[in-house]
Amino acid sequence: MKTIKDVNLSGKRVFIRVDFNVPLDEKQNITDDTRIRFVVPTLKYAIDNKAKLIIASHLGRPKGKVEPQFSLSPVLKCLGSYLGKDIRMAPDCIGPEVKSLVSSMSDGDVLLLENLRFHPEEEKNDDKFGKELAQLCDVYVNDAFAVSHRANASVASITEHAPVSVAGFLLQKELEYFKKAMADPQRPLVAVVGGAKVSTKLAALENMIQRVDKIIIGGAMANTFLKSKGIDVGSSKIEEDLVEVAGTIIKKASEKGIRLYLPVDAVAAATFSPDAATKIVPVAEIPKGWMVLDVGPATSMLFSEALYDAKTIVWNGPLGAFEMDAFSRGTMSMVNSLANSHALTIVGGGDTDTAVHKAGEADRITFISTGGGAFLELLEGKTLPAVAALIKAQQKTG
Repeated sequence: MKTIKDVNLSGKRVFIRVDFNVPLDEKQNITDDTRIRFVVPTLKYAIDNKAKLIIASHLGRPKGKVEPQFSLSPVLKCLGSYLGKDIRMAPDCIGPEVKSLVSSMSDGDVLLLENLRFHPEEEKNDDKFGKELAQLCDVYVNDAFAVSHRANASVASITEHAPVSVAGFLLQKELEYFKKAMADPQRPLVAVVGGAKVSTKLAALENMIQRVDKIIIGGAMANTFLKSKGIDVGSSKIEEDLVEVAGTIIKKASEKGIRLYLPVDAVAAATFSPDAATKIVPVAEIPKGWMVLDVGPATSMLFSEALYDAKTIVWNGPLGAFEMDAFSRGTMSMVNSLANSHALTIVGGGDTDTAVHKAGEADRITFISTGGGAFLELLEGKTLPAVAALIKAQQKTG
């Protein structure tokens, strides 16, 4: 796949689709600028190569309407400080005024377009909207891995109209690390899968059974697996309709000689609240009416030992309700296990990413993916729609 390094940018209008869907507080201050920082190398490369840089993104879910609280204006100052220059903000992402702003740009100028999702056509992958966006540029660059699992106009239909379409450094890096992890891994390859629901991870689990050497399952989704083994998990969250499916996954793993690890003890509470009374109990002894809200210390030790000889570790989904301190230890222990591992470690998913940063161990993880849904779709063995569109466009233009 061709990247931004494969095209001449000098004097060209370069449209870079990024993902600046960053969290904001009540005063519209950015609380985590990771997604901005990660795309800076691509943006700086374009500026250094004398491009007229046009940046496009979405923020939040304005549902196709202009909603001031979802304006990209809070990004301006943060982005300007990283790029070391003033950035102009367009009042929209298409239309005569935007075209005028683009036509007045000089080499090295930067223009930030307003929220793409202020137009309903963006999420509908509307061809006319994609064509309008493409008219702003000579070169289109997709560096928005986190939305590449969606067939939106700014990552899909735009590629059918842009003169040249290439990948940015972040998208390239995301795909390369995933290939290292799942397509051609150093073994043993261990998948750590957590989170709330089996239903959202089912396809990923079924695909990973074909590829990994070990699977570790935690989070609320582990309750459904424990139930399939006949264990009473009290009033814990489970998916009754997937208990049988969970049992089938356990059986398939066993038949393929894949070690599948489930919690052996748990932190249980009668209520889901930060000040709830808690007990650490074996999973077979969860008190009636109580719920599992984290894995216990014996489980953390078991999981750590399972990772000891790993050469590649892929982790998606927390192991407990880590946003509450009382139920954070299992997830924090997993962060420490990865940070202290000698393996290639890849973490994906918004909550997992948050946990790693909360533990202060981000610098000791080999790669942290910027995409939750996109990362999960890759784990499912799917080709991302935006990546498919990019490849198709490149094949067409040669």
